[in-house]
Amino acid sequence: MMATVLAMPGQAAPARRLADALGAPCAEIEVHRFPDGESRVRVPAIGETALVYCSLDDPNAKLVELMLAASALADRGAKRRVLVAPYLCYMRQDTAFAPGEAVSQRVIGDFLAARFERIVTVDPHLHRTPDIGQVFPGAEADALTATGVLADMIAADPGTGNLLLVGPDAESEAWVSRVAGVLDAPFLVGRKVRRGDRDVAIEIAGIERAEGRQVVIVDDLVSSGATLAECARLALEAGAATVEAAATHCLSSRADHDALVAAGLARLRSTDAIAHFTNAAGIAPVVAAALQEEIRR
Repeated sequence: MMATVLAMPGQAAPARRLADALGAPCAEIEVHRFPDGESRVRVPAIGETALVYCSLDDPNAKLVELMLAASALADRGAKRRVLVAPYLCYMRQDTAFAPGEAVSQRVIGDFLAARFERIVTVDPHLHRTPDIGQVFPGAEADALTATGVLADMIAADPGTGNLLLVGPDAESEAWVSRVAGVLDAPFLVGRKVRRGDRDVAIEIAGIERAEGRQVVIVDDLVSSGATLAECARLALEAGAATVEAAATHCLSSRADHDALVAAGLARLRSTDAIAHFTNAAGIAPVVAAALQEEIRR
């Protein structure tokens, strides 16, 4: 029997887009939440391979329900459980920065690797971890990238021209350099010092090149938006004609977005790796290409 894409709650639309790209059936995992906060999870009858779709923003309840779903799938005879988590949670904390802190990347990696034979994600926020395989011991793991999707999105805009791409910090260089390569556009990379969740200082060598240009800030993740706001301020002070941003993952609130607009950001666009009001491009083709062998099993 062909592999089945299974959508966790709230994931039906992107799961269906993935299933359509794969030419695979799609079903939903049923979750009932009791008044006391517990969950009852029920999985449908499927074949030996389950492709469980669950982007892990707002993750805490999702992780418990994934644990229950993985167990129920094994009970139903699934031999291969593949977690498709376009956004992967708890990756920031890859070490204990102070005594007593949990290393959440290791904890969550072990947790998921114990329950899924393969984990597929997109542009994970890994910082100092060079290989996604280190996060998931004993399981297969794939870190896909949406940089091609972002480049196509930027290129398709009829107003695109005289571009200068900016990565806000050293960690963004991998993304901004790839997008710039596809677009044949120049790019700059800033240096960031984070003083708090919403307090950052950024220096961008060469930002004077922004004068008269369309600046696009490229990053993997937008959270509070403080980094984007500071980059936009620097680019506009340097004389940029417009400043926009493009990111794989967007977690910012409406209030955060309003603050970005007030800071001078003309537009923020993201992929649908996380369902968000800024979504402007889809990752289903990228993920489907990586899962073709699962369909052929």
